[in-house]
Amino acid sequence: MPVSLMQGMSEQTQPLPAGQQGEPYEEEGKYVPSIQVTFVRETGEELERMVEDLPGESLIDNRWTRLYEEELGIQIRYDWIATGDVYNQKLGVALASGRFPDVVKVNPYQLRQLSNAGLIEDLTEVYQTQATPLTKKILEAEGRGAFDAATINGRLMAIPESSSSIETAQYLWVRRDWLEKLNLQPPKTMEDVLNISEAFTEGDPDGNGKNDTYGMAMTSYLWDPVMGVSGFMAGYEAYPNIWIKDKKGNLVYGGIQPEVKKALEMLRNLYLDGQVDPEFAYKNGSKESRLVQDGKIGMLYGEQWTPFMLQTTRDTDPDAEWQAYPLVAESGKDIRVPLRSNTGQYFAVKKGFAHPEVIVKLMNLHLDKNWGEQAEYEKYYNDDSLAVWKLSPVTPFPGTKNIDAYRDIRDATEKGDYSSLENEALAIHKRIVAYDSEGIKSGWGWKQTYGPSGAFSIADAYDLNGQLIYDEYTGGITESMVDRQIILRDLQLEAYMNIILGSPPEEFDRFVDDWYKLGGEEITSEVNAWFRINGGGDHSSLASSN
Repeated sequence: MPVSLMQGMSEQTQPLPAGQQGEPYEEEGKYVPSIQVTFVRETGEELERMVEDLPGESLIDNRWTRLYEEELGIQIRYDWIATGDVYNQKLGVALASGRFPDVVKVNPYQLRQLSNAGLIEDLTEVYQTQATPLTKKILEAEGRGAFDAATINGRLMAIPESSSSIETAQYLWVRRDWLEKLNLQPPKTMEDVLNISEAFTEGDPDGNGKNDTYGMAMTSYLWDPVMGVSGFMAGYEAYPNIWIKDKKGNLVYGGIQPEVKKALEMLRNLYLDGQVDPEFAYKNGSKESRLVQDGKIGMLYGEQWTPFMLQTTRDTDPDAEWQAYPLVAESGKDIRVPLRSNTGQYFAVKKGFAHPEVIVKLMNLHLDKNWGEQAEYEKYYNDDSLAVWKLSPVTPFPGTKNIDAYRDIRDATEKGDYSSLENEALAIHKRIVAYDSEGIKSGWGWKQTYGPSGAFSIADAYDLNGQLIYDEYTGGITESMVDRQIILRDLQLEAYMNIILGSPPEEFDRFVDDWYKLGGEEITSEVNAWFRINGGGDHSSLASSN
């Protein structure tokens, strides 16, 4: 049950100053009396399982809601809580009707629409005056892109919930035990990838005498972070989801460049040759992963968290051994690894709400309790392996926290001294040690991500070798994007999928023509107008130098 309205308030609450009777005021950073702030909340299996393991806590009454009331005088209330598609549907209705909570998390399209309708507060001054140095350091660590996207007509209309671009880097995950069985070497070029895919399909790597394995996994959503095709396409210098510079220095959309056509032809060949699941176009990631679990897939592209999905393969076959490898390019060419801007959620405040500054105050305290001088890691971030930081209605985090943890562990390993490890790095190190020394199964995924040859060791090399390629457009949703971007996105996915499934590659040329006619030309003009004014995004290294 929710805490009572007054729980957590000081017993020594001072009387209200004269002239402010009944109106909350701030005393040492805390509202007196407490104020209520409404949100809506998306939940899911992870959160629901977590609260089951936390006696006396729930999504609406937990250590974070109590902390916000005790230290800030802010009572968190939820208008409603829902999961997945239901959440998205209810949020869409709420935004369209203008009946949304005091603070609402929105995507860039929703933000633009709310701003255009005059339904949200200008947060420019709120951020400048209320954000602590730690908050500004973390939210602005990847440059101004996230704030550009939240700035409309020169005013900051929402606070970005920081995320991490480096987390979107792709890796090639390969069944190493299959490589060894078929006497194959790890891939160094795209030609190697194609040869390995063919061998995994036709060489009976599972040894059951049946033609029932596939070289590579794919899903119905081509840009899935795991089992998508963006990593494969990068091997052909194709970057279908980001804006890049052309030879004249102008910005062009990567999804319509000629390099994409060749990449699609190669994917088409894999499909027609039976090297991918013939039903992939009808399967989401959850359904396609069952083939992985059953030991029928030998290779896939995916982000750093992929091993936690691959763990299911080892549950079925303890001898299955996956290994992350760097993306590769065609022979004689250098690989560039595309990164998406991974901040896609923004907190907006409803027009007329009396305390728009609360969103910044909540972020300040959240970041301080997890990464600041007042950090209490085991209470507010990770309690007995439970990610309790996700109970908070706001969850910004340092974009490099994971690769920093890898580097801390790496440095400690090289020194042979782990005494300096703390917080997240220490917790991860303990999981890896438990796997190595005690065989604790859950530690396998952590080692494949943070270990000496894990995904973050490759990310570290990507960064240090200058192999990362950034989205050159970091501005917000343009006027034409509001009405046209979703149409163009669907057009792109349909054309790509048709070609992969066997349509002539020339369909790509028709798609490019249609893309320009249906709004792409206007969007390209708007993007370049922004680029001329801003001089391009801030693409400093995403990983801190340890």
